[in-house]
Amino acid sequence: IVLELDGENIQKADVQIGYLHRGFEKMCERGTWAQVFPYTDRLNYVSPMLNNVGYALAVEKLCGIAVPERCEWYRMILGELARISDHLTCTGAMAMELGAFTPFLYYCKGREMVWDLLEEETGARMTHSFGRVGGMAKQPTPAFKELCKAVCEQVLSIVAEGETMLLGNRIFVDRLENVGVISGADALALGWTGPCLRASGVAYDVRKAHPYLRYDEVEFDVPVGKNGDTLDRFLVRLGEIRQSCRIILQSIERLADSGPVSVDDPRFVMPEKEDVYNTIEGTIAHFKLVMEGIKVPKGEVYSYTEGGNGELGFYLVSDGTGTPHRVRIRPPCFPIVAGLGQIITKGMISDIVPIFGSMNMIGGECDH
Repeated sequence: IVLELDGENIQKADVQIGYLHRGFEKMCERGTWAQVFPYTDRLNYVSPMLNNVGYALAVEKLCGIAVPERCEWYRMILGELARISDHLTCTGAMAMELGAFTPFLYYCKGREMVWDLLEEETGARMTHSFGRVGGMAKQPTPAFKELCKAVCEQVLSIVAEGETMLLGNRIFVDRLENVGVISGADALALGWTGPCLRASGVAYDVRKAHPYLRYDEVEFDVPVGKNGDTLDRFLVRLGEIRQSCRIILQSIERLADSGPVSVDDPRFVMPEKEDVYNTIEGTIAHFKLVMEGIKVPKGEVYSYTEGGNGELGFYLVSDGTGTPHRVRIRPPCFPIVAGLGQIITKGMISDIVPIFGSMNMIGGECDH
């Protein structure tokens, strides 16, 4: 950030984005459709499951694939766990950057519980690569439902304790209240979505406005702020943690104890290992899917989901081969960070810390 200052007052701000650019989209266009999943993990690496699911839905839309109902509930639960992890990291880091280290440790404890559960399911704490075109990598573990209930109960308790400590601290509240204010109209003009937009009073959530998976079958509220300041952005994220727990608890009741989590279609889904090792058909199918990739019909599609920071969009173009012709990402935090200069201008240098923290800029997603 390049600033023009008058003492500690900001007269002009130039926010420069792009120092973490890694050519994400071009890397995706060099491999097969399935090989894109590990790259999506590295967009918003704090909630990678949401990226996995978003990309899978885009390819499935292009292919005309309808996944089993059990898969949809499983994806919803894992996605909301990832959202909780994202918001705990953001709010905890905000607190730490303002000197409140104890609540940061509380929220990290909650995040570790979520990561332990995700590790149990996927084998990895962060970059899961667990999504698949047409389903998921494997079945839920036997203890999955009980672990979800326990984690949600503990996370809700931790969030309440941390919130009491932080909102009872006059210094913390004063650093956030009426700081970094942006109206709903200005936020929309900048292309904002997600918690930052909702904090400005606009109740737009992709899960409500354009339901996907099974979100139209569960009850949850969309937390909305009133003032559009840094405090509202903090509170909206805490509210969303509670709503995510609410969604998870409803979803595990709807998640069947048995059944497929992938489509039964050898054109898209890997054969079982037993078939690969013991049948020539399984060996050939496995070889062709790995080496050539799935054949996605010619066409283009834009698919969007509610990521941790807002609307995460995938624009895909297929030329009918096993490799994407074009991959374009709409990262939610790019327009949010692009509006940082407008918000911090006429403020003070010290206000940049809480404002920037409330935006939850993830470099892998913003610059991709």
